[in-house]
Order: sequence, then C-alpha cells, then structure tokens
Amino acid sequence: MPDLQAPPAPALCLDDFEGLAAGVLPVEVREFVAGGSGTETTLRLNRSALDGVTVVPRVLAGVAEAEVGCRLVGGQVGMPVVVAPMAYQRLVHPGGELLLARAAAAAGVPYVISTLSSFPLEEIAEVAPSWFQLYWLRDRAVVESLIDRAEAAGCGALMVTVDVPVMGRRLRDVRNGFALPEDVVAANLVGARSEAHVGVPGLSAVAAHTASAFEPAVSWQDLEWLRSKTKLPLFLKGILDPRDAVRAVQVGADGIVVSNHGGRQLDGAVASVNALPRIVDAVGKECEVLLDSGIRSGTDVLRALALGASGVLIGRPLLWALAVDACGEALELLRKELGDAMLLAGCANVQDAARLTTGRA
Repeated sequence: MPDLQAPPAPALCLDDFEGLAAGVLPVEVREFVAGGSGTETTLRLNRSALDGVTVVPRVLAGVAEAEVGCRLVGGQVGMPVVVAPMAYQRLVHPGGELLLARAAAAAGVPYVISTLSSFPLEEIAEVAPSWFQLYWLRDRAVVESLIDRAEAAGCGALMVTVDVPVMGRRLRDVRNGFALPEDVVAANLVGARSEAHVGVPGLSAVAAHTASAFEPAVSWQDLEWLRSKTKLPLFLKGILDPRDAVRAVQVGADGIVVSNHGGRQLDGAVASVNALPRIVDAVGKECEVLLDSGIRSGTDVLRALALGASGVLIGRPLLWALAVDACGEALELLRKELGDAMLLAGCANVQDAARLTTGRA
C-alpha cells in the first residue's frame, strides 16, 4: 500500500500559518522570524496585553454587513491594515517581497518596503502601491539616495524606523550563529553582500551588519533635515512615549507608528497596545496613529480601532503565510475576521469601530 499522507489542514486563523511554515522552513530561519530580544518578555507581553483589551459591543445596529474599507493617509484602502516593513523576505520564499507585495495590492492595502528588502525597492514598487521604510544609515548620502529613489519609484509615504540605534540582542540568532545565505542580500544597498553573510558561532551576522551600517546617534535634528528633503507623508515608527509623539508632530510627522519592533528591540519595553491610548490622547487629532506589534487577528484590529488607532501594521503572520504561498489567503482571512468582529460589535464601518468603548479583562 502506498504511504498516503493527509494534506495539511487549511488555516482557520492567522496563527495557523506559523505551524504550516514550520513544515517548510529551516529551524534557524524560523527562529530569526519568530524571535525577540533578550528573554523575550516584551514579545510575550505584546500578545497578553492585546488579549487583555476588551471591547463593549453595541446591539440592534441594523447592520447586515460591515464595511471594512476606509481612508488612510489620504487614500482609500481595503481595510485599516498596512503590511509592515520586514527585511530579507527571500529567506522564507524565493518570491519574497514581490509575492507579498502583489497580495497586498490585491487586498487593497499598502505594502511597506524595507530598506533591507531582498529585491530592489523599484521592482517592488512596480507591482504594488508601496510606502518606503527607512533605516538611518551612517552614510547620509546613501540615506538621501534612498529617499530620492523612493520618490522616483512612486512610493506613497516614507516610514522612518526610529527605535534601532543598535539591534536588540536576539539570543535565538546568537545561539544559531545566524547568517544570511549567499542568495539573500540587502538589495537596496551598495555592496549588498556584507557581514550579514559571514557566519560566526555565537554571533548574529545580521546584528554585525546592522552595527556597521546603521547610525546609532540619529537625533531629532536629523529628522528635521529629512522633513526638509521630502514632501512625502512622513511616519515615525517605534514611538512609545507621548512626549516623543508630540515632538514628532512638531518636526512635521504626518503619522506615528506605536511600536516596540515586535518585541525585537528593548526587552522589557511597554506593550505597544498599552502605550497606544496615551499617544492617541497626545497627538491623535494632529496626525494618524497606527499600532504595530502583536496583531494576529481581525479582533486585534477592532481593538486597535476602538482604542483610537487609524489602523494597524501586521508582520510575522504574513511571513509565515508567504513561506507556504498563502499571502492572499492570509489577508483575505484577516479581512473576513475584521468584518465579522465589526458586525458582532454592531459597527457598520470603521468610524463606528472608533466609537466603541473598551475595558480590561
């Protein structure tokens, strides 16, 4: 008798894609994607804090179907979701950023191209409406070149990550001596093959590359310079303190991404969702506020909207889905979950969701 193996069960929620990806990815790549910094306290806290947010539903709303589309950064989007910037997506699938960007375009949501994307930003922007995420590099001429390239490629916004003066100590990568394979490079940077490809036991090669390439002493003055160099809408990603959010608006930011980098930077940092309400109170009438870190479901999106966010960024679940050629399915599942959650909460649209009240479990 032939050895018949049952096909994998379909994904019923976004978390299911991680299990599916485990069947196709090497252990060290899975750990690079899944891991956080230090003892991963903040990584775990992001999830528990979101689970602790309760929403008070409204009833008898007379709604048969919720409209999940909305306006974000002045344009219409299919749902209040942005695909987060994530580096080196060819690690999980040969199609990498191009495949995920196409799925984002089909879902009608913005795709954020990472400075460390494994395809050139121009190629990615050709297949999907995109924003560009900027890491601040030691060579300001390269920073300026990346801004010019993003504008020329038609990127709709610029998102500057401000919480990586140095890379957090990610112990899974250190233990694995993690390095990039030769065919995965930071395609936007000159001399793309770098320290990131040199494996050393007990060291993270990706962290070594970050240390040599990133400027640790970036300041508000640098952001003022950046604001003077581009007319693109400007988001700052990695804000957790309301005082920093206020300063960001003062230097001309159009949006804030409340984020602890998915638990991958300062271990012990506040959960992003716990920081969100104070930042909304401080600047929510002056700029868009997005929530990042830990989003795993349509219910999480509803929680963020009820707490005052304009929308959310979602990252890891889409990398797991990318690994198994299921980016489109993952985004469609998220859209359905959000629609169901809004309907159950008595919301006809995203504006209604923003008027819900919340509590703590």
